[in-house]
Amino acid sequence: MILYLGSSSLTKLYIDEPYSDIISDWVNVSEIVATCRVAYTEVMSALDMRLRKGDLSKEDYQKVLERFSADWEGFARVDFDDFEAGRLIGKYGLTRFGALHLSAAKLIFNEYRRLSATKKTNEDHSGITLFFSSFDEGLCKAATVEGLKVLSPF
Repeated sequence: MILYLGSSSLTKLYIDEPYSDIISDWVNVSEIVATCRVAYTEVMSALDMRLRKGDLSKEDYQKVLERFSADWEGFARVDFDDFEAGRLIGKYGLTRFGALHLSAAKLIFNEYRRLSATKKTNEDHSGITLFFSSFDEGLCKAATVEGLKVLSPF
């Protein structure tokens, strides 16, 4: 199983919020955890906002930052398709970063579909499932319409 985490889901791995435990459980059973390369900046921004609001002490902020930075190397980080992201904004009214995440997840989805169809590799990719996770309800609805399987508490 490949689990694609949008920034709202990824942040829940580092900040104790509602559904943080569910995200951790999903990560623990995933073979691959993927996200778009823009998620690093988004999560850093979310952590910084928590520090500035007083939700995180400086000490806790530093610990979370170190953990996130160390974990980042283990995530499959993918780019996005700028034209597809633009199309998704127009079609669904997504935020710019939501569209970037959905276009990135679709790149993974389409690559595994292509590999399964061509079977030009020695690996069997037919059993691989991609699940998309975000806590943006509109983004999850768009991902479902675009053919992705969505893991969400909505």
